[in-house]
Amino acid sequence: MTFHFHIPLAFRDLLKSGGIGQYVVQEVLPVRQLDAQFDAFQSSFRTEGPLCILQHFDTLYSILHHFRSLDTAIKERVLELMVKVASRHASELPAILEDLNLSAPQRAAHLNALKMNCFILTQLVEAFEAETYKASLGNVEPSGKGKKAKSKSEGFSWEAERESILQALTHLLQLEIRRLWSMSVVEEEFVSMVTGCCYKMMENPNIVAAKNKSTREALGHLLGVTVKRYNHMLSASVKVIQLLQHFEHLPSVLVHAVSLWATEYGMKPVIGEIMREIGQKCSQDLSRESSGFKAFATFLTELAERIPAIMMPSISVLLDYLDGENYMMRNAVLTVMGEMVLRVLSGDQLEEAEKSTRDQFLDTLQEHIHDVNTYVRCCVLQIYNRVVQEKALPLTRFQSVVTLVVGRLFDKSVNVCKNAIQLLASFLANNPFTCKLSSIDLKEPLEKETKKLKEMREKYQGPKPAVVISPEEEWEAMLPEVQEAFNVVQQESKEEADDDAQDEVESSQQLREQILLLLRKTSYKNAIRLAQEGIERFQEDPLFSEGESEEESVLAILEKIFTGKEAGSEQPATTDQDDAPVKPTSDEEQPSAEVQQSDLGKQEMLVQYLSDAHHFAVKIEEAIDVISKMMYETAVSVVQEVIEFFVTVSQFGVSQALLGVRRMLPLVWSKEPGVREAVLSAYRRLYLTSNGESERVKAQALVRNLSLLMVDSSAGILQCLEEIVSEFIQKGDIHPTVIQLLWEKFTQKSPSSALERRAAIMLLGMMTKGQPEIVMSNLDTLVTVGLGEQVQEDYQLAQEVCNCILKITDSQKPSLGKSTEPFRLPKDHSLFVHLTEAVAGGIGLSGLHWLPFKETAVRLVYELGEEPEEICSEILLRCSHKVLDGHQTQDEAPTLPAYLLTHLLSLAGDVALQQVVHLERAVSSELRRRRVLKEEQEAEKVGKQRKSKANESTMEEELGLVGASADDIEAELIRKICDTELLGEQQYLSAFLPLILRICNNPGRYNDPDLCTVATLALAKFMMISSDFCDTHLRLLFTLLEKSPLPSVRSNIMIALGDLSIRFPNLIEPWTPNLYARLRDPSREVRKTAGLVMTHLILKDMVKVKGQVSEMAVLLIESDQEIAALARNFFNELSNKGNAVYNLLPDIISRLSDPDCGVEEEAFQTIMKQLLSYITKDKQTESLVEKMCHRFRTARTERQWRDLAHCLALLPFSEKGLRKMQDCFDCYGDKLSDDAVYNSFLSTVAKMRRGAKPELKALIDEFEQKLNRCHNKGLENMGVPEEPNPECDQQPPKSKRPPLTCMNSVKKGKPENEFQTPKPQASRKSRRKVAVTFSSDEESDLEAELSEAETPKNPTPIRRTCTRTRAK
Repeated sequence: MTFHFHIPLAFRDLLKSGGIGQYVVQEVLPVRQLDAQFDAFQSSFRTEGPLCILQHFDTLYSILHHFRSLDTAIKERVLELMVKVASRHASELPAILEDLNLSAPQRAAHLNALKMNCFILTQLVEAFEAETYKASLGNVEPSGKGKKAKSKSEGFSWEAERESILQALTHLLQLEIRRLWSMSVVEEEFVSMVTGCCYKMMENPNIVAAKNKSTREALGHLLGVTVKRYNHMLSASVKVIQLLQHFEHLPSVLVHAVSLWATEYGMKPVIGEIMREIGQKCSQDLSRESSGFKAFATFLTELAERIPAIMMPSISVLLDYLDGENYMMRNAVLTVMGEMVLRVLSGDQLEEAEKSTRDQFLDTLQEHIHDVNTYVRCCVLQIYNRVVQEKALPLTRFQSVVTLVVGRLFDKSVNVCKNAIQLLASFLANNPFTCKLSSIDLKEPLEKETKKLKEMREKYQGPKPAVVISPEEEWEAMLPEVQEAFNVVQQESKEEADDDAQDEVESSQQLREQILLLLRKTSYKNAIRLAQEGIERFQEDPLFSEGESEEESVLAILEKIFTGKEAGSEQPATTDQDDAPVKPTSDEEQPSAEVQQSDLGKQEMLVQYLSDAHHFAVKIEEAIDVISKMMYETAVSVVQEVIEFFVTVSQFGVSQALLGVRRMLPLVWSKEPGVREAVLSAYRRLYLTSNGESERVKAQALVRNLSLLMVDSSAGILQCLEEIVSEFIQKGDIHPTVIQLLWEKFTQKSPSSALERRAAIMLLGMMTKGQPEIVMSNLDTLVTVGLGEQVQEDYQLAQEVCNCILKITDSQKPSLGKSTEPFRLPKDHSLFVHLTEAVAGGIGLSGLHWLPFKETAVRLVYELGEEPEEICSEILLRCSHKVLDGHQTQDEAPTLPAYLLTHLLSLAGDVALQQVVHLERAVSSELRRRRVLKEEQEAEKVGKQRKSKANESTMEEELGLVGASADDIEAELIRKICDTELLGEQQYLSAFLPLILRICNNPGRYNDPDLCTVATLALAKFMMISSDFCDTHLRLLFTLLEKSPLPSVRSNIMIALGDLSIRFPNLIEPWTPNLYARLRDPSREVRKTAGLVMTHLILKDMVKVKGQVSEMAVLLIESDQEIAALARNFFNELSNKGNAVYNLLPDIISRLSDPDCGVEEEAFQTIMKQLLSYITKDKQTESLVEKMCHRFRTARTERQWRDLAHCLALLPFSEKGLRKMQDCFDCYGDKLSDDAVYNSFLSTVAKMRRGAKPELKALIDEFEQKLNRCHNKGLENMGVPEEPNPECDQQPPKSKRPPLTCMNSVKKGKPENEFQTPKPQASRKSRRKVAVTFSSDEESDLEAELSEAETPKNPTPIRRTCTRTRAK
């Protein structure tokens, strides 16, 4: 029976009768017969081979028909057998295909068997794929009937079987099976059936899993065979596009397959077809599904990474996407260009066409550095980063690209800035110039080599050749003048001509020379006369024997003489003379000219190299200034990139790198672990990286670099460096050789300068924080070397020695409640002996370094010494004797150098302050420690008797109560000592009070600035001791604060008052307005200090925040940027404290818009823009809108109207806020005639309209119309002149609300609306005009103090509360 198996379009088509001879499935067997029939098929296969499928196809078809209801076991058997059938058929077919005598029936049988085998296999693949996908969605195992079937299929895995099927099909298709078809053309349906099976597998998302790598390889090879051998290229390209559009997981799979086709199977045209299909896709079609764009972009990007050279001829079809809206496609095309530049168009062996293409690609990339989309800008910078790292960027483009990248540092996108920093770091790391990039170091050689190049050019090239004019051209130019001269000569008398031309000429040669000379001198008349004379006298000469007319004859003679064409051997002789020396010269100089040209070229290259390097260094230094300001960005990734950049910059020796390295130091305190670790890692790489040298050399380099870092560093920077160094010493990163070297420098065993010694002891102190043994074991060395006999030569070194020893106390301080005794040295220790000698010995010196040393020494005594008050009393006593001895040795006039009193009072003030600190900290903690230790001992005794848990808890509670009351008793004891004993008449500190008060009360007599400053500070420090003493002299201190002409005095008092506010808040609280007043001090330093002090006091809730905080708001418009930044930081921190800014805004607005003491209108707007930016909550906005609208009623001036309207325009409005504004329309409706008020409301409307919903837009339109009506009505009323009516004031027109004049006429005694803050006691102008001069003629200047009336009353808080209660 002969039939033809036609591959059906649908599975059920085989049940329908087709054409003549077409195979049709006769019967779909029931499930119960399938096992038996399949066994028969299996037996037949063993005997007949693959052709047995011709008789048993219906059985296999029936199995597929009932596939869902079959057990997994039979499915597995069918799959396994069909793979064997296909493999055996593939092994038998080669011999059959080579048989030339193969009959037509046999060929048809094998063709039918081939089609049937492939059909069954592909259908099995699709069935298993569908079942697996459905099972993955339901998270169940693919099985037919319950748990029993599931248990049978435990060994079956469809993912493992797919590869064998694909390999069997690939083996079949690699044969010359086209011979089985007539005309040797494989039908398209057969190819589509096989490839459809492959594409079906690809649609499964699990295909991208790592375990399915072999399946992906098999799919690529099978499709590659169909593309190459079965004309599937066009269909494959279309199918790839369709798959990319609908399946997001396929780009990487298809990239692998397509690159396989192009490389291993040589089907490069398929790449062009796919790219053409992508290029022809309409943006509108793809915009419906963004996944299409994303898949295409990913596909192109990954494909370019694999085969950029094959893609390059077709890149033009993608260029339209560069102008499209979708940024993903722009990124893809730009990435493709970048890969081509990297992989194809790099190197020095490029042809001109390739260089041109590369330049076009780079130009396109440069253009998109300024792309409108953030992601595109990031992508371009990343591409350039790779190009620079691979050294594929031409040197000629370095300057332009670096300039563009520096500009991107100002980008508003954080990611763009981050990528720009990375790219600049790559430029540095891969720069072709030099390993040390410093514009200062490069400038000098550049100028030197440029000057040398200029000299070489002048030397080798010589003067510029003049323009050579031939004698013939010159004769033609002068011929008209010669003719005119000839006519003049003809008209003149012959006698004159004879007289003029009389010259004795002996020969025609002399005549020629004279004529030539006259022609060159433009003496044409005389030359013509000589020519006429030659015609008369030398007719035998051929030159003068012309037979023409006289004019022509004379002109011809002159022309021949001038151009050198006359007969004779003169011109050749001249030519010979000119040429004779030239020939040998040219022969000799030819090689030297080549050498000169070579030297000149080398010098030009050197200058160009230095110029490029200098420009690159300048751009990097510009970038450093910008990047260093990004060090404290909120984005952690940006900060990490900035730190990494400065590490790179430092390694290349850029001069400004140290600036960034210092700026990153405070980041060691960052709360972000990533930032802190980045800083530690950066310093580890910069200073601890080993270079394979000896430990000694590395130690010297580390000490030198850290010392340079400390030069001119502030105390804050040094503290940050101390944290880093202590971290390194704790982790063992610093070798002991470094510590040994530092001790050698300090003790001068290793030659070192005074500055190096100070740096060494500072570094030792930093290391002591992490390892106290460094100083503890060498304390005697520190004392004898740093505080020995030569201490007066270098008090700075002595101060650093004291600081180093103080680090012991920082590490030895016991925690609260511990029973460990504090570490202290006996008072007769050599340390205190040397300190006493050093302090007492330097009080008579006028140097400036003794003061800070003395302060550190006093602190060291109180921190480490037993009975420190006795040690300090001895120091004070010795210093006082020295000062008095100096006074007694003077003449009868009782005078002293001011610096002696300055030193003595400064020492007394330091001792007083440290005494308070000692009592409050050390003594208090020691009392607590002893008490806790005693309680623990008693608790142990009691605990033996009480062992129950209840009794233990009761005991702990009792002990806790005892401890709390004991703390109060101890604190009261300390306060009593301070108030009654420290400044008592029997105490040594009291001896200095009369002198301090005398100097402070008589600033006119004691007018030395340093003495006044120190005396004021000493007074403030003494006031820290006793509340009674503080209360008594507080008026004097505030008098000096307000009226002292010295900014240093005012600044120091402001700082002292900050400390006093914390120690005695009730005493300072009534003087708060005086503290705020210093924010408008004429001195910049005082304003800055006042801003810092008030910031700390307000944020720590030590000062009540009232309307006077508007003085802080005024600092926002300060011309000094440092003070303005301080004010911004204050309000930023204040905004984090709940509703603090919201609560203060009404008072601030009232004060700043007050016509008497407010600010200018433009300044007001700047301030409010900053303050209102903190209002973000809807409820706060609504409340402020209502308050401001009601404030229009009490506003007295048009300026206040405009200010309120401007504040409303700055608020973030919501629908509720708009309704609130409409409800209060009567409050401000009559103010809309003012253009500024009206425009502010319009801007509010425009801001609300953006993104508003339709129902809200209707409300906004209604409100805007209402605004327009009121504005126009107000303008009309303003245009009508009003007649004066005296009764208007007495009889206001009837209306729903009182007239504006009535609302604004508030009596002085009547309080205004709560929104209006009361006026301060003095306006700004009056404060600034206060100027008090102190007289030096009076014995006492106590009159300069504030009067009793000016002194704030100081009732206790309880008293004030009772007063307010009674007033109510």
